[in-house]
Amino acid sequence: MRIARLVLPVLVVAGLATPAQAAPPPTFAATGWSVEDGKLVWRAPEPVPVGDAAIEFWDGDRLLGRPRPSTDHRTFTLDSTAVADPREPEVRAGGRRIDVEEKRRPLASAPTPAPAPLPAGAVDPGVPGPFRTTSGEYTVDSIRLPDYPQPIEMQGLVIAPVNAPGKRPLALFLHGRHATCYVPGGAASLAWPCPPDAKAIPSHRGYQQAQQLLASQGYVTVSISANGINAQDNGVLDLGAQGRSSLVRQHLARWADWAGAGRGSAPDIVKAAPVADLSNVFLMGHSRGGEGVNRAAMDSISPPTGENLPTRWTIRGLFLIGPTIFGHNPAPDVPSVAVLPGCDGDVITLEGQMSVDASRGISRGKALHSALYAVGANHNFFNTEWTPGQAEAPAGDDFSLEGDPLCSPGVPNRLTPVQQQTMGATYIAAAARLFVAGDLRVLPLLDGTGVRAPSADPARVLSHAVGGARTSFVVPEAATQASGGAQLCKLVTGGTDSCFDPAISWWQPHSALIQWTLSEDPDRLAVSLAGSGAIRPARPVSLTGSRDLALRLIVPPNTTGNQFDIAITDVHGRKAPLGTVKLDGLSATENIASLWAQEVRVPLPRYGVDLRRVAALELVPRGTGQAWLMDAYGWNTGLPAPEPVALPRVDVSDLTIREGDSGTMTYQVKVSTSGTTSGTARLFVSDGAGGFTTRVITVQPGQQTIELPFDVTGNTRWSLSIRRLVFAKALQGVVAADYAGGMVVLNDDPEPTVTITPVADKVTEGGTLTWRMTISAVADSTFPRFVGALPVESGPELSSTDVDPAWFREWTRGSDPLPSRSLSSAGAFIQFGIPAGQLSRDVTVVTVADNEAEPTERVRLGIVTPDGRIESEVIGEVSDPT
Repeated sequence: MRIARLVLPVLVVAGLATPAQAAPPPTFAATGWSVEDGKLVWRAPEPVPVGDAAIEFWDGDRLLGRPRPSTDHRTFTLDSTAVADPREPEVRAGGRRIDVEEKRRPLASAPTPAPAPLPAGAVDPGVPGPFRTTSGEYTVDSIRLPDYPQPIEMQGLVIAPVNAPGKRPLALFLHGRHATCYVPGGAASLAWPCPPDAKAIPSHRGYQQAQQLLASQGYVTVSISANGINAQDNGVLDLGAQGRSSLVRQHLARWADWAGAGRGSAPDIVKAAPVADLSNVFLMGHSRGGEGVNRAAMDSISPPTGENLPTRWTIRGLFLIGPTIFGHNPAPDVPSVAVLPGCDGDVITLEGQMSVDASRGISRGKALHSALYAVGANHNFFNTEWTPGQAEAPAGDDFSLEGDPLCSPGVPNRLTPVQQQTMGATYIAAAARLFVAGDLRVLPLLDGTGVRAPSADPARVLSHAVGGARTSFVVPEAATQASGGAQLCKLVTGGTDSCFDPAISWWQPHSALIQWTLSEDPDRLAVSLAGSGAIRPARPVSLTGSRDLALRLIVPPNTTGNQFDIAITDVHGRKAPLGTVKLDGLSATENIASLWAQEVRVPLPRYGVDLRRVAALELVPRGTGQAWLMDAYGWNTGLPAPEPVALPRVDVSDLTIREGDSGTMTYQVKVSTSGTTSGTARLFVSDGAGGFTTRVITVQPGQQTIELPFDVTGNTRWSLSIRRLVFAKALQGVVAADYAGGMVVLNDDPEPTVTITPVADKVTEGGTLTWRMTISAVADSTFPRFVGALPVESGPELSSTDVDPAWFREWTRGSDPLPSRSLSSAGAFIQFGIPAGQLSRDVTVVTVADNEAEPTERVRLGIVTPDGRIESEVIGEVSDPT
């Protein structure tokens, strides 16, 4: 999600009239911001491209929330907010501003040349199989889902093998969030259902190359449409994860019927395909679709309480392309591969990394979770219907910044759409071949071994993994001890103990935030290396049976030849040098995430050290600078069965109440748990001041409800509605399913009235024009108004060079006073609020003196309500002192 060249221009508020006016007043410049019916609204000067990253409103360094988009994706509305800073808020998506052109701090180093190609793997999963294919679509009755006012379509494109014997594994594809409708020759929108003059965008038809490849290899494939989810998902707190899970599982339920007694009533294309084997299901999800299929896997193993949708299928593996994972809640026992596009201009934080990192320690750890860093790939072009020149509807390049040497369109590092789609299809087939067919020959393509699939050439794909045949050795936690040049650091914090520079850490993959929580996360640690250091896990670890020691290391971008000597020490103090690893940093610019861990391995010794009780890991940098250790494992060949277990669910409720007029009431937000075993989870609870407190809860077997008290004090003072959020994150032995909830406190008090009186409305040059805006009663939120310069009705108007340059820049969002022009034509306009608890605030126009003889000049200011009415006007006069 990026508006590369969007610089907010002057908007015109027209047709605004007070009741006493017979004609519309003069127009004035606006910022696009308003507060309407207690909601914060931003109107973009042009439609914002629909993407999968969440669009967010910010007030300085405070996240206000995630707004609902209009169908044309131009107006964005936040239901409840309290803007502390009366200056303009900011609009961000994926960590970057989209309301203005934002420049990143340049890196100190230039991008390094592309690395040499990796050696070829033993097999190439991108080679088509022996079967011819057939294709067709089905549409069955739409479904209704809670929190989605409009019905959701049930439509799928099937591509299947011809004459493949027996039952065949089923591969289901789910696209991500994209526009839903378009007018031929016109614009796209987020409407649903589509209006009569528009057509539905067929995003589900965008993966046919991958479907054809899998079908030729013997899989029945179906790619399903999710336009009804996309048009409505910003109205739910989890941004569509549960809705997409339900949609996927509803399709799987139909396929289970069609594979059994309901075969005769199946759509024609389903009957033309081999019978699907629902015990071997593989899911692919792109972007928010990746989060959706992950949630479907979780809900299939640990079903939602009270849901009447029996699980008649077994999901063997997931393939996630540029996935969102707002809740950091991967299905821990279902093997997965997450593609992280190196030139992703939408989900730029590459938060899909959390499908790997957040899986550690949750369950048995036997499921492989792999990340693939795809050099030169953007977010959209894996789907042909999101690719210009291939798409039926309007489409665009999500990384459209000009001048980036690695990712701008047309530079040598960027993959072409066809290359990117071929790479995606090849690695989708690799994951299916490993997770469903059990072919271990493709494992080195996905697990950090460092080989390539020739069918994907010239794409360069790096990999690392956790789980599988790995034994945890060093996974940094509070009990880990680091000494010498090694130091524990926090991946999510604004403090001095941050692993990375705070200016960039929050948009790096391993530091991605849980949805809205900007507070520290005490569970997410790494080891910073600034020299020779030792790291000791909480207790000695047995590495018996492991062949190698595998480490995930991060080195600075654009560096080459980083080397580390690696050794282990047992409980007896015997030290075993393991060897030296060499690592180059990722090629990077200031516009892409680059602090990503790469996997390196060294062989473990058979003699000389007690592998049953290894006490410490030692790393010695050789002529290198900073580095970071994510974790270290004993590694072995092969892949154990993942052995999924139905872990207890943690679900957070949502509560809406009215403030009331008096007294303090305590309301309970319920966190429910269900399951037959115990575990722990961390709750992030809004403190009401923009931050979060955290606590760890213990889940016991059986049904359990944990109540979180929130005090609400009623009064008769006006305020904006306020949301108090609660998020849950799994720590051990549970899954966080409905991870987001909390309480909304609705305002139920009338808005105060406003008056404005002159303090100094006639001054000489160099003086300050002043008016006092007063409200009839103090408010509990910043009371919003806007002030703008209108053309004067007679005489000369105050100009940009008649006022203080700093004042002018503040009122015109950074414009230069030269060339000199009237304040109204310059668009002098400001969001002006009276802070909570105060009755008044002064509006000022700061003038400057010059040496020219001039007649008296005037300024006319309009005081504007959030809904666009000119509430009152004031006139100021500035005379020449001579």
